[in-house]
Amino acid sequence: MRPVKIHSKPLVSPAQVRGAGTVARRAWRTAYVRRLVVGDFACALVVAVLTMGLGPVPAANAATMPSLALLIPLTWVTAMSLARSYEQRFLWDGAEEFRRVFFATAMLLAAIGTVSWGLRLEVARGFVVITLPLTCVLTLVHRYGERKLLHRQRALGRALQTTLLVGHQRGIVALHDQLRRETHHGYRVVGCCLPSTGEEAFDGLPVLGELADVLKVVELYEVDTVAVLPTPELDGGALRQLGWDLETTRAELLLAPAVTELAGPRVRIRPSCGLPLLHVERPELRGVRRLLKETFDRSAALLGLLVLLPALFAIASAVKLTSPGPVLFRQQRVGRDGEVFGMIKFRTMMADAESMTMAVSDDGNGVLFKLRRDPRVTSVGRFLRKHSLDELPQLVNVLSGQMSLVGPRPPLLSEVARYGPDMRRRFLVKPGLTGLWQVSGRSNLSWDDSVRMDIRYVENWSLTYDLMILGKTLRAVIRGEGAY
Repeated sequence: MRPVKIHSKPLVSPAQVRGAGTVARRAWRTAYVRRLVVGDFACALVVAVLTMGLGPVPAANAATMPSLALLIPLTWVTAMSLARSYEQRFLWDGAEEFRRVFFATAMLLAAIGTVSWGLRLEVARGFVVITLPLTCVLTLVHRYGERKLLHRQRALGRALQTTLLVGHQRGIVALHDQLRRETHHGYRVVGCCLPSTGEEAFDGLPVLGELADVLKVVELYEVDTVAVLPTPELDGGALRQLGWDLETTRAELLLAPAVTELAGPRVRIRPSCGLPLLHVERPELRGVRRLLKETFDRSAALLGLLVLLPALFAIASAVKLTSPGPVLFRQQRVGRDGEVFGMIKFRTMMADAESMTMAVSDDGNGVLFKLRRDPRVTSVGRFLRKHSLDELPQLVNVLSGQMSLVGPRPPLLSEVARYGPDMRRRFLVKPGLTGLWQVSGRSNLSWDDSVRMDIRYVENWSLTYDLMILGKTLRAVIRGEGAY
């Protein structure tokens, strides 16, 4: 293997990447797992003490209560270990960690039921009905809190994983941009390895070597993670050899198939003909799930209108009293299957604002027309926009079936005329009152980011996904970030 070709003036040196040493730099991982074990034990102990105090304790059993209170958390931690919920590859990101908590609960319930039936033991119903479910819920809350604390540390530049990108320039630039946007994943890119191109740096990254130099770069910089993008040079044999080589280091190997950008949750590995093949499932845009979404949308919209009626009346009064013109603003937007509908919202601009559009400059992203300080916006309208209160009348559009609570942003006719073929896929679902675009930056997003968010939602939508986005929407609306 050739010597590693390091940039003549590297943006990072091996000492800077390694920091105080690999062991010290990775110590947060062990500490994180240790906190999870202690926290899970504490959650089970708290629930055990609470549930045992719900009723009178017979005198014959009083002496065994401390032992039983200690046995329950020990059993719980053992079940969590058997469910492999402490393995680092399942932690920090994604839903797999939480699924394994549910699996541990189900496994423990099944074990208790089997043992009690086989040995004819009398197991208290309270243990089955209250203790285990409550322990599961408390554990999920604890683990979610630990993950959020970790994300906060990563935003401050701590608890990061040094990452080496391997592939061609175009793929590396796209992946690097995404990792920079989503800092909570904790990947700190230190450089890249490319095919022989003669370049020393690009996109702010030093070129630390060629594809054949990955192992030496990993050893020199003590890299934590190697992310490999699809390249003809790294075919099956070469990629397999790279995996074997990295087994001698502490680096993890991540593969980024091209389809996972849009269809990641629908990608499954299925063995076929002795090979682990990637199977891309079809997006579920019809059938029972769609009917369930429609029912949920309209029911929630009706409930929201009833609950928010006083607030809607107060906002309407404020709009009417502070500027002349109608309270509501109706605009033609494009919905599912390209059908045009009239989207309503509270008026936030002066009555003749549309005629002034060409007289002001555009701060948008090339397709969307946006102004950070639009002189046409009223004082009340600026507040409504900041907290997305002007969008509340769209609950009527949801109730009438023209929109959904969650979906892509409803586009203007002029915007649709400039769409490429990828963006037209958003018309497979209804536009939404909120969506990934609102919880991911709103007007601060570039056009490419907006496209990626909308198509990702279309490809992977589900009711669970909608509930997650609705939960994040509340936080985004309160903060008012990216809204103008």
